[in-house]
Amino acid sequence: MNLFLFLAGMFLVTFILGQILEKIRIPWIFSALLTGLGLAFYNPFGAVTSSPEFVFLANLGMYFLLFIIGFEIDFVEIKKHGGFIIKSTLVIILAEAFFGMLFVHYVFGVSWLISTLVGLSFATVGEAVLIPILDEFKITKTPLGQTIIGIGVLDDVIEIITVLSFIAILGIAGVHTDTNITSTVVILISMFILAYLLTEWKHDAAKIHFKGIASFFLFVIFFIFLFIGIGNAADTGILGALLAGMALKNFIPRGKWKIIDSEIRTMAYGFFAPFFFLWIGLQTDTKYLIAFPMMIIILLLVTGIPKIIASYFVGRNVLGKNNALILGISLTVKFSTSIVIIKLLLDKGLIPISLYSLLIAVTVVEKFIVPFLLSNLIPKLKVRKAMRVSRG
Repeated sequence: MNLFLFLAGMFLVTFILGQILEKIRIPWIFSALLTGLGLAFYNPFGAVTSSPEFVFLANLGMYFLLFIIGFEIDFVEIKKHGGFIIKSTLVIILAEAFFGMLFVHYVFGVSWLISTLVGLSFATVGEAVLIPILDEFKITKTPLGQTIIGIGVLDDVIEIITVLSFIAILGIAGVHTDTNITSTVVILISMFILAYLLTEWKHDAAKIHFKGIASFFLFVIFFIFLFIGIGNAADTGILGALLAGMALKNFIPRGKWKIIDSEIRTMAYGFFAPFFFLWIGLQTDTKYLIAFPMMIIILLLVTGIPKIIASYFVGRNVLGKNNALILGISLTVKFSTSIVIIKLLLDKGLIPISLYSLLIAVTVVEKFIVPFLLSNLIPKLKVRKAMRVSRG
């Protein structure tokens, strides 16, 4: 089939299905993932979806998503949060990660090292999905909403640690067969030095004059591909994309970034991300999911219940019992680097296709369950107007 006709059909289906999903408070981008799951069951376009051109576009989608995640990490904002947010984040994330790790190791026979990485990455919160849901129920600016967002922001640090751990594990597993250790270390250090220098040169960036949005856009794209290119030389393009976002956030003045922020996000989410999510869905083993549907429910319970219980116990004295329950349910939403890490682990042969498929299925199912639960609970449970104690 003609690649361009396939792309036209893909974007049309993504648009139509996305409109339906948004009516039930699910971000439209998941329509591409659902489309990929459908094609995984029956794919008459295998020649197109396995072509180098499609895979290249899917990789760009992954890199731009990581760039956006890196750009949204605000360490200054994280420092503002007091002990309650920090304690809550650690307890809630580690509780789910622990039980997820046990499940992955004992059910799928994955090594403790990889099981820990999967558990940790799968426990992180998808604040990009949460914020629209909180806005829908008008609780974003309440203490509960701010706590949820605060935990989502702070867990970005855990995501960075997870990405770094993933890269380290690849090194341990001997993935870098064509690059010696010395050159790999040099490349990694070079990326961090470049990110640091951009941060130090942020005052000089204010003096740069651009002739319109187009030239500024090209300037930003240059740095994104520079970091990814340097990273790919050591098979760590994912870290390069993440560092590019973090570095440019500190390098480009806030006033100038606002000029092009919407354009970058439109390109990332509107064009490249659908390729990545379709690609994720395509590699799912739907036959395994149909044969073992109870595994989806078991993993939902194994990872969801510990997070809800942990949220209840750390939040009940500060937020109130009802709000602590809503907090736990909200934080079960996943949509961040966890999907990227899981995909890369599959590509490197470090986890089986059955585990990958199960994790993707749970991620999808949660997008339907959480908005449904919140829409029924929030109107019945009063959201507290203030915390009982200060965050500090």
